Amino acid sequence: MKRFGGAVRRSRYRARRLVLGLVTVFVTSACTPWGLGFQEGGGPPRGASATAADYRPPDLRQLIRPPSGKYLGAAVDGAPTSMGPLKEYARTSGKQPNLVEDYAAWGDGFNASGVRNAWAEGALTLVSWEPRGITMKEITAGVSDDYVKEYALAVRRLNLPVVIDFADEMNGDWEDWGPEHTTAEDYAAAYRHVHDVFTDNLVANVIWAWAPNIVNPMPDVALAPYYPGDGYVDWIGMVGYFTRYEGTFDTVFGRTLTELRAIADKPLLIVETAAEPTARRAADVRELFAGVNGDEDIIGFVWFNHAKRADWRLETGTTAAMKQFRRLAADPRYGFDVRTRVS
Repeated sequence: MKRFGGAVRRSRYRARRLVLGLVTVFVTSACTPWGLGFQEGGGPPRGASATAADYRPPDLRQLIRPPSGKYLGAAVDGAPTSMGPLKEYARTSGKQPNLVEDYAAWGDGFNASGVRNAWAEGALTLVSWEPRGITMKEITAGVSDDYVKEYALAVRRLNLPVVIDFADEMNGDWEDWGPEHTTAEDYAAAYRHVHDVFTDNLVANVIWAWAPNIVNPMPDVALAPYYPGDGYVDWIGMVGYFTRYEGTFDTVFGRTLTELRAIADKPLLIVETAAEPTARRAADVRELFAGVNGDEDIIGFVWFNHAKRADWRLETGTTAAMKQFRRLAADPRYGFDVRTRVS
């Protein structure tokens, strides 16, 4: 459980973009997969034992930076392992989400069936991967390499697009990988190491997200030192909530957006957000949609539909807030079928 302005979710838990000529050496395909991680100077990633002759990863470019449309995401208990809860959420919100957040503990296996379930409904899965019970230095030293490789190969076998958000909210002192427990240098090294295990095994169907918490609760913790590097990140995310203390899009996300844009030019996704179930929730919902709609770089948001510390569930808010969400989510920009963006 995390504090207001930080996450409030449950604890469950590399040259980088490919040059087309290199891709065609290993993947007989016209697409340009991202994240395969060739070494500088060419050649396959170090230590790769698998061949790619029968592996044609999807072209992720229109998912990473959609040419049109926004992600309408949701984190719903039980989904995507079961799609029933997500369908119930869709009835409440008025539209089927096209991005589903799934929480994975360090040691959990890859939820292939859940990713497949979501894809069958036109939704992308975002895995929030939480490395509790291990230090960042241990990850970088390879203590978990067997586990990470097994996970990576399971992702490759499925060969559907999936988002991996490794150890987010790294700037929050409530996290095991936050500034109270590790250095920014050690965090960034661990992120790169996990990413490299995937690329060394030719896994190219992953969109990599790096997602700090909004800076409001920790204004003196600079984000730039935690950034793994452009070659390791596809999406920059943010975690931030509308609370009784922060009630406009700018007060919630403004300072963080300024800091993130100084770090890199990447698509931005609000990987967790919601609004407290107060009389002001309708206004907060309006602020959220207006902020996302008004910025081309922000490609969507994920509504955290859980009762954790506060009851963030849409169904527990006022009728006015529910009607506002349904009206704004009905915008055709939201909720595109992700399957139509992949070739």
